[in-house]
Amino acid sequence: MSQGPARIRMVDLAARHAAVAGDVEARVLAVLRSGRYIGGPVVDEAESALAQTLHRRYAVGVGSGTDALAIALLAAGVKAKDRVALPALSFFATAESVQMIGAVPVFVDVLPDRPLLDPAQVPDDAEIVVPVHLFGMRAEAPRGRRIVVTDAAQCLGWGHGAPGGVTSALSLYPTKTIGVAGDGGAVLTDDPEVAALARAIGSHGMSAPYVHARWGRNSRLDAVQAAVVLGHLPELARRAAARKAAAEVYDAAFQDGPVAPLPRHADDGVHQYVVLCPPGRREVIQAGLHRAGIDTAVYYPAPMDAQPVFGGDGRSACPNAAAFCARALALPAHEGLNHEDMARVITAVMESA
Repeated sequence: MSQGPARIRMVDLAARHAAVAGDVEARVLAVLRSGRYIGGPVVDEAESALAQTLHRRYAVGVGSGTDALAIALLAAGVKAKDRVALPALSFFATAESVQMIGAVPVFVDVLPDRPLLDPAQVPDDAEIVVPVHLFGMRAEAPRGRRIVVTDAAQCLGWGHGAPGGVTSALSLYPTKTIGVAGDGGAVLTDDPEVAALARAIGSHGMSAPYVHARWGRNSRLDAVQAAVVLGHLPELARRAAARKAAAEVYDAAFQDGPVAPLPRHADDGVHQYVVLCPPGRREVIQAGLHRAGIDTAVYYPAPMDAQPVFGGDGRSACPNAAAFCARALALPAHEGLNHEDMARVITAVMESA
């Protein structure tokens, strides 16, 4: 019995690894044989490569993207009880990183037409701002704030260089454009003091061997994951270009409906390709794509301020974010797709909407 076409995944990590398997596996094996698993020359090389690729002076490897944002905030000078403005729309780790250092998340609504922090709605008493470059789209912060730390978890691969901000937090989660074989992240900065603080905080607060000048935590990019980064990093430009090319194909196909592409600016990248479904039709479209062998995802089902941990009634105080969450649907858009795959996605959307 003949099989139908292969399922189209949101991302195919096994296929991605296969494209770089020889180099990655050789690098990992070399680390295992070296006996240097924490720190060492491979970690130094990966940090230097990330900094150079993203046009920053320093990259400090840490254990995850969540830790990267928490450590970046601490290294930039955020203290307990400081009020930190962040968009209501992001993966929950953005708010979690603020909460875990004892600061207070202040949720701000997003723009009416783009799922990014609305600078005009940031309250005056929030001197610290965390813009989130969601889906690879460039977010802006209001001028004149004391500290700006960007959540750059989803924007690795921007063609114009580094994620903006005094300090940026990067995720190397496996599904990111460059991901490791587990968890990993990095703090990116041009400030030598911030870089030194970030490195100390991620290593139990040590300013010198066994000298603990401040409280810290155990959060380091280990040598095995650093080797994986080095094996994947040469693919960054190709993967980023492929995602952007897929987005352009979808934009053209959907310009007259039945779903609405998000407005993208020339300097935006593409991490996820998200459309807005007609009100009340998302689940129908999603089911149709599933029957056609196409995976989809909802980023995100609810704004962060509606999560139970904040003690509310499940309703968001940010209407633009809530409206976006009710209609958003992510379609596959990555380097593993060919024109036939994208045509299948487009046809399935058209037939299901």
